[in-house]
Amino acid sequence: MVLPLPAELILSLSKAMNLAAADTAKGKRGRAVEKLPAEGTQARRFGKTRSAQSTALLEDYVELIADLLQGAGEARPTDIARRLGVSHATAIKTISRLKRAGLATARPYRGVFLTEKGQALAERVRIRHRLVVDVLCALGVPTESAEADAEGIEHHVSEMTLKAFAHFLKSQG
Repeated sequence: MVLPLPAELILSLSKAMNLAAADTAKGKRGRAVEKLPAEGTQARRFGKTRSAQSTALLEDYVELIADLLQGAGEARPTDIARRLGVSHATAIKTISRLKRAGLATARPYRGVFLTEKGQALAERVRIRHRLVVDVLCALGVPTESAEADAEGIEHHVSEMTLKAFAHFLKSQG
């Protein structure tokens, strides 16, 4: 269920964003970005982002393979490459990574299949993706934009944030 935001809230948010942008342009900064975080804190944040980026690719492949298996009954490297917009060689290389990680198996002339571990990951990724899309839609983001934006957000959001998203959606009714 998508609930529209009240016009006054949208206007208030817009004004706040414009003021923040103007302050940034003038060299002023808000309290939240006034000083750098401690080195350890900042390194941990960047480390989390790098880790999420390295697993995002595998998660995208696992999610797509599960969708192809469910929808078409098979997941061929050619179909995976086309749907992800990568070369066949890139798809084969990443499928090899999935196999080494114990997430997938591949049989000659039979395509790619997920292991139990791969199926479990695909389910977690699917749930996380759906939750992010639902929150974005609840905030008034059009469905197509929410789906596209969720592809990036879903890999970087923490469990704590996902719980907050679920709580938010539950409170919306």
